Amino acid sequence: MKEYPKSDLLNSLPGQFFAGLVKKVGEAIAEGHDVINLGQGNPDQPTPPHIVKRLQAAAENPLNHKYSPFQGFKYLKKAAADFYKREYNVDLDPDTEVAILFGGKAGLVEIPQCIMNPGELMLVPDPGYPDYLSGAALAQVKLEMMPLLEENGFLPDYSAISAHTLESAKLMILNYPNNPTGAVATKEFFDETVSMSKKHGICVVHDFAYGAIGFEGEKPVSFLQSEGAKEIGIEIYTLSKTYNMAGWRVGFAVGNQSVISAIELMQDHLYVSLFGAVQEAAAEALNGPQDCVAELVLLYKGRRKALIGGLREIGWDVAAPQGSFFAWLKIPERFSSMEFADYLLEKAHIMVAPGIGFGQFGEGYVRVGLLASEERLSEAVSRIKALDIF
Repeated sequence: MKEYPKSDLLNSLPGQFFAGLVKKVGEAIAEGHDVINLGQGNPDQPTPPHIVKRLQAAAENPLNHKYSPFQGFKYLKKAAADFYKREYNVDLDPDTEVAILFGGKAGLVEIPQCIMNPGELMLVPDPGYPDYLSGAALAQVKLEMMPLLEENGFLPDYSAISAHTLESAKLMILNYPNNPTGAVATKEFFDETVSMSKKHGICVVHDFAYGAIGFEGEKPVSFLQSEGAKEIGIEIYTLSKTYNMAGWRVGFAVGNQSVISAIELMQDHLYVSLFGAVQEAAAEALNGPQDCVAELVLLYKGRRKALIGGLREIGWDVAAPQGSFFAWLKIPERFSSMEFADYLLEKAHIMVAPGIGFGQFGEGYVRVGLLASEERLSEAVSRIKALDIF
């Protein structure tokens, strides 16, 4: 059989970091070990029943068996706008300031191709979600990493970025509540971001994937709540985490009209639009009862207490996340993050994500997902205690 080599573009893509983690877990399970997998970010709870029921009913409607409008049904765009008004008091025009996405990841990967040309500069957080790099590679743009340091609350320090870099940059990605650090941003930080963006002409894309998940009684802030944010950027929201709809692949982008228009043009050439029944269910999630969201946050809060409290009791000095369903744990200095993750898998059959997989400034940490029951998290603590390393 003739072998056709991959294109230079495909060969330029970064390796899929999580694929390696999955392989390691699979090998350990195949050897008969009871692995507690805390290394991935796949929600473990089912989608709320009222949303599933809406999908089931909508799937029987013959109108949903046809191609849906390329840019999505207007009722879903209106649901997104109504959601933002209710939750964040942000006014959006559903016709011009909302784009339906095939999951948040699709929007994040598409956006550099939508508004950048090859060779232009993009600012990306380090540590950060690895697929930001995929979007940069597909758009063939240059990257400048913004270090997220503990002493700065894992927020980028704009004063540490050179004037030349700020003048050259065309796009900047932010993500709060943050993956992997669990940090949250303040409205003051977003106000500063808007001011900086206006000064230097940088489009801001805020990845709000974990927007519903905040602790200490604080609701995470939307970037669009800052005055002028809609003028200079967009926010990307996914239903994956808020409503446990990861497999449904539905989200939306909101904000600057020109960027929304560019996303929709790109998607006109890539897709035909989401299955109508999924769009109906998504509208039900956004506009329907929100008790399920409050219950989910309480669930993660209990798991956070079980994990962080347990680790502190065994002598591991760790910080509790302020948001998201991840904990970002500083590891003993004698280990690299990859060595520590491998050590936990080999000796305790616990999988965590090494910080280096999220960027250079992730070294020295591991990311742990609050995506197992309190009992399993307590079991993980017991296994780590037995290693006697703290």
